[in-house]
Amino acid sequence: MTAIDSAIRAAASEIKLAAVTKAYDAKTVVIPPMDVTLRPGEFTVILGPSGCGKSTLLQMIAGLERVSSGKIIIGGREVQDLEPKHRGCAMVFQNYALYPHMTVAENMAYSLKVSGVSKIKRMVRVEAVAKMLGLADYLARKPGQLSGGQRQRVAIGRAIIREPGVLLFDEPLSNLDAQLRHDMRVELADLHRRIGATSVFVTHDQVEAMTLADRILILNKGTIEQFDTPKAIYHSPASVFVAKFIGAPPMNILGVTGDGSVLRTGDGQIVAHCEKKGRFQLGIRPEDVIVKAGGPITATIRYREDLGSHEILEADLGGQQLRIATPFGAEIDAVSTLSLSFPKNRLHLFDGDTGRAIPQSFEGQDAIRQPVKEYQ
Repeated sequence: MTAIDSAIRAAASEIKLAAVTKAYDAKTVVIPPMDVTLRPGEFTVILGPSGCGKSTLLQMIAGLERVSSGKIIIGGREVQDLEPKHRGCAMVFQNYALYPHMTVAENMAYSLKVSGVSKIKRMVRVEAVAKMLGLADYLARKPGQLSGGQRQRVAIGRAIIREPGVLLFDEPLSNLDAQLRHDMRVELADLHRRIGATSVFVTHDQVEAMTLADRILILNKGTIEQFDTPKAIYHSPASVFVAKFIGAPPMNILGVTGDGSVLRTGDGQIVAHCEKKGRFQLGIRPEDVIVKAGGPITATIRYREDLGSHEILEADLGGQQLRIATPFGAEIDAVSTLSLSFPKNRLHLFDGDTGRAIPQSFEGQDAIRQPVKEYQ
């Protein structure tokens, strides 16, 4: 572990938001009152669709947006009224924001120069960070002479050279191509393991969230839908919104009606045994649907996608769309009608009106695990 690794790990700070809100006027409330704690040294990903408030939330932590009310506490210190440079945070932007007339070394050292750090100390830190990020051979180059991935590493290096307690990332990989995004995800995960900074990463890409995060905070119109580990969110979504947002393809959501013994689709097919009455939404992941001769559920194939490793079937089930991910090596004959079954331990039940998950035991199945309500 280098001196910079140790310094950043030691500076890792807890971030606590207490009743934080953001509103531009009485009718434009971007972030309703929010209470959440991000643990020191944790890699938190803020995930959600465009316009959900995730970048606004990040910018409030950084100090680039003022809070309308509430407190932001970093490392035990209230910072909502402090300038960005006094908060102990460093930020990596989507567009890199490098100075084109400066070399890589000068870009990374600039914040230290402004802070009055001596030239000798600046170069020692620059060389250490450049080695960490694989940029040692590019220190004399200017941003225009670098690839997109190299420029992103320079932006990260410029952030971590300050040895911050909090690293903030605002969709830093969105400008890269698919292969480079994969490579940078690997590099970011490795970097976090080494330096242990409290990291907050904003994205609308669920793959980035699932692969990078210790915990994922899912936002919907400024409100926290769920805050949990990637595995818990995938297997125990707290709402229909989460269930449909996570997964590729997303979870199937079927409108069903319960009569106290079974759940039926609109065309009368029985899809599960359940003692509840009323209107519900039943969820099942595409990879959990079983294509089985003589299965109790029938659906008609509408479209097929052959992805090489597996096939995605889009089918019609009583007027509702059902996606089926076939396992590797499975061969589905070119038939129009499928016989299916839904494993009881792979079903999720949601309220028909609110879309929130319902604690429910299907026959022969343990109760669905519900996410914790305290965001700690």
